[in-house]
Amino acid sequence: MARTETWTRVWDGLRAVAAALALAAIIAQLVRTVGISVASKTEYGHHVGTVVANFFSFFTIESNLAAAVTLLIGAIWAWTKGRDAAVEPRWFAILLVCVSTYMIVTGIVYNTLLRGIQLSVGATVPWSNEVLHVVIPLFLLADVLFAPRRRALPWSTAWIIVIYPIVWAVYTLVRAPLVVSPATGKPYWYPYPFLDPHQSGGYLAVVAYIVGIAIAIIGVGLLVIWAGRFRAVRRRRGASEARSAGAVDS
Repeated sequence: MARTETWTRVWDGLRAVAAALALAAIIAQLVRTVGISVASKTEYGHHVGTVVANFFSFFTIESNLAAAVTLLIGAIWAWTKGRDAAVEPRWFAILLVCVSTYMIVTGIVYNTLLRGIQLSVGATVPWSNEVLHVVIPLFLLADVLFAPRRRALPWSTAWIIVIYPIVWAVYTLVRAPLVVSPATGKPYWYPYPFLDPHQSGGYLAVVAYIVGIAIAIIGVGLLVIWAGRFRAVRRRRGASEARSAGAVDS
C-alpha cells in the first residue's frame, strides 16, 4: 500500500487506539481476577498478592502489556519527533518486531490450544479475552503488513526476539513449584495446562510443547523480519522509479 501523509497519520492514531484498548482489557481482567480472589471463601483465594503476581506471569498479559506500551511509544514518537521521518528508528523497529511476533504467536497458541479449555463461570471478561487473544494479535499482524515507516532489520534480530520467551519459560518453570495455587490450594501453579508436568505426558509433554512453541516463535519472528525487509525493498524501488520518472519528465 502506498505511503501517504494521511495514511501515516491514520495508522499512528490506530496504534494509539489499539494500545488503549489493550490496556483497558488488561485492567478489566485484572479487576475481575482480584475481585474473585477477594470474594473467595477458601483460605488460598485471599492471597491477593499471589493472585496479582500470577496474573502478570501469563505470557498473554505480559505480551499485550509490552505491545500496548510499544504501540503507544510509536504513536507518541510519530506525533513528535517522527513527523518527517521516512522510517522508524532502529530501536523502535526492534521492539515492534518483538511484540508483533509475541502477539501473533499468542493468537495462534490460544486459538489452537487453549480456546476450548473450560474455565469457571465468570472467571474471564469475555470482551477482554477476545481483545487480548484475537483483536490485538490481528492488529499487530496488520501492522506488520500495512503500517508505514517499517524499517528493514537484519536476520540476526531473530536472536533478540527469542530472549524474552526463553527468560519467561525459565521463570515460569522455576517459579511454578514454589507457588501455592490460590484457586485450588495445590502446591504448584502453572499459567497454562501444557506447561504443567502433573498433566498427562509429564515433563516429556511439557518439553514437546515448549519446543513446538519455540519453533513457532522463531518461525513467526523470521516471517515478521522478512515482511519488513520485503516492504523496505519495495519502498526503495518505488522511490527510485519515482525519481526516474521525475528525471524523464524534466
